[in-house]
Amino acid sequence: MKKVKIFDTTLRDGEQSPGCSMSKKDKIRIAKQLDEMGVDVIEAGFAASNQKDFEAIKEIAKVVKRATVVSLARCNKKDIDKAYESVRDAVHPKIHVFIATSDIHMYYKLRMDREEVIEKVRECVTYAKGKCDEIEFSLEDATRSNPDFACRVIDTAIECGATTINIPDTVGYITNEEFKNFIVYLKCNSRLDEVELSVHCHNDLGLATANSLMAVMCGANQVECTVNGIGERAGNAAMEEVVAAIKTRSDIFDAYTNIDTRKIKMISNMVIEATGSMLQNNKAVVGENAFKHESGIHQAGVISERQTYELMDPSEYGIEEDSIVIGIHSGKAAIVDKIQKMRMNPFDYEVDEIVKDIKSYCESSKSVPDEKFFEIVSANKKYRIALNKAM
Repeated sequence: MKKVKIFDTTLRDGEQSPGCSMSKKDKIRIAKQLDEMGVDVIEAGFAASNQKDFEAIKEIAKVVKRATVVSLARCNKKDIDKAYESVRDAVHPKIHVFIATSDIHMYYKLRMDREEVIEKVRECVTYAKGKCDEIEFSLEDATRSNPDFACRVIDTAIECGATTINIPDTVGYITNEEFKNFIVYLKCNSRLDEVELSVHCHNDLGLATANSLMAVMCGANQVECTVNGIGERAGNAAMEEVVAAIKTRSDIFDAYTNIDTRKIKMISNMVIEATGSMLQNNKAVVGENAFKHESGIHQAGVISERQTYELMDPSEYGIEEDSIVIGIHSGKAAIVDKIQKMRMNPFDYEVDEIVKDIKSYCESSKSVPDEKFFEIVSANKKYRIALNKAM
C-alpha cells in the first residue's frame, strides 16, 4: 500500500474561514497536537499577511518535532523572504509558493497574460529554491485552467526546483469524473510523475472529500485538508473524513496514512474551542450523532453486532460514549440493553410498560436523559404493578 501524506492547513486556510481566527497560543497548541497525531505537513500560516501570523508560524516552527512546517507565499520575493524567515528554524521547513493559472484569475485579478505568469513562476520558484530545499508550488484555480497551460506551468515549476506540485480546486468547481480526467491528463502531459502530487479541494458543491479521494486513486500522494473541514466559504476537504475513508476502505484505495485516528475527536474539539465554530450534529466522523442510534431497528442490530449499522468502531476515532440514544423511536431491545448497562435486571421490570412510558415522555422531549430513564424504569418494577392491581 502507498502512503498518503496528510497536509493540514487548519492554521492557514482553516483560519481564513470568517469568524475562525485563532490566538497564537491556540495555534501552537493545535500544531503540537497535529504533530503528535501523525500529520505529515502543517501549513502554519501565511507569513506575509500580518505580523501576528508571522510570529505564530515562527513559534510553531520551533515546537513541531516531526512534521514539515510550511508557510504560504505569493509569487513575489518579499512574500518568499517572509515565509522562509518564519519556518527556517523548523526541523523540516518548506515554502509553499502559489500563483493563479486560470484565465479568469489571470485577467481579472493578476492583470497578467500566460507568458507573464510563466516567467513569474520561473523567477519565484528559482528564488525560493535558493532559500529552502523543499518547495511546494500551487496552481491556484487549477481546475478552471487550460490543461495545456497548466502542464507548461507545472513543468516550469519542476524545472526550477519545486519538489511538490499542488493541484487546487480553489472554488470547489470540478466534479469527480472531471477531476480524474484532469489529473490523468496532467500526469500524461507534464513531468508531474517526477515530484510529489498534492491536491487541495474546496467544498462549495459538497465534493471536497470525494474529489480528494478520487485524486488518491489517480496517484496523488498528498491531500491538503482541515480539521472539521473549516475554511473559506463552504470549507475544505475534512481531514477526519479523508483519513477515515482511506482507513476504512483501504481495499479500494490501497493506501494508508500516518494519522493516529484515536486522536481525531480530540483535535476536532480543540479546533471548535479555538475557533468557536460549531459542527452540525450529523457531521461525518466527528459530529455529535455520527455514531449514535435512536431507531429501534438500528439499535437492535447494533446491540446484536456493531457492524450491522456502524461502518467504523467509534473508539478508533476517540469516541467512547454509548452509541444508543433512548428516544421515541427506541424499541424493546435498546430498553433492555440500557437497563442492563445500569446494572439492573430487566426481568424485574415490565419492559412493555417502560417502552410506553418512554414514548409518552418523548412526546415533549427529544430524548431521555439517564436520570429520567432510571425514574421511569424504577416506576415499573413488577411487584409495584402487581400491588397496584391488587388494590
